[in-house]
Amino acid sequence: MQEPEVAILRMEGTNCEEEAYHAFQDSGFKPTYIHINELKNKRESLEHFSTIFLPGGFSAGDYIRAGSIFSARLSEYSRKDLERFVDEGKPIIGVCNGFQILAELGFIPDLDGKMERKVGLAPNSSNRFECRMSYVKMTGKTPMLKEIKHDLPYMVPVAHAEGRIVTARDQNFLEKLDESGQIIFRYSNPDGTDALYPWNPNGSEGSIAGLSNFHGNVIGLMPHPERIYNFFGKLPSGINKDVLGKNFFDSLYNYILKKAF
Repeated sequence: MQEPEVAILRMEGTNCEEEAYHAFQDSGFKPTYIHINELKNKRESLEHFSTIFLPGGFSAGDYIRAGSIFSARLSEYSRKDLERFVDEGKPIIGVCNGFQILAELGFIPDLDGKMERKVGLAPNSSNRFECRMSYVKMTGKTPMLKEIKHDLPYMVPVAHAEGRIVTARDQNFLEKLDESGQIIFRYSNPDGTDALYPWNPNGSEGSIAGLSNFHGNVIGLMPHPERIYNFFGKLPSGINKDVLGKNFFDSLYNYILKKAF
């Protein structure tokens, strides 16, 4: 099988593209940068890619609110292509600003299948930009991440000012997401126990760090697995040294191989 191709979408203000490029490449993918204007001008198509990745950063300066301009342009130029991508079971991954974009598009959590905007990413409870290492544990279900162990803490960097999950007014909405397995990742303490600040850097209810759509092939994640593909440092005795990066991207690769898109 040829290397599965992944489209790394970008525009003015995105960053972490290079880290994502190397993470995908090291896990066996063939990554390609695609600027939003290439979709606008029809110089590129998303059709032949196996995966779409929306990186972090501050797209369009995060004017209006984080991710809103990038999501509006994507919706205008490629909405039907993206919806077809989801319907075919192909992965769409959004990290940090990418998570915010997917939420704006209504692609996550999409609990009722209507792709309506039901969650947002509000300013951190600390009212400051939070940038450091944290831990997450997988608590949901998705066919794309079968090799990531549930409830094991994985080290991963965070770097955001707007990462606090806010939801529709339905008071049971988060409970419904939890029951459907769509709360993919939660922040944790280094020992895997439930986290409060600072290990939960933004104050999200339930320590939510990542959500998926109902079918599990669209994932939004606030932490940055692409920034810690491997870890070579030293940690105090008893602290888990597993990192999310390689595990995350290798799992995506194996999912693609089995699906053979």
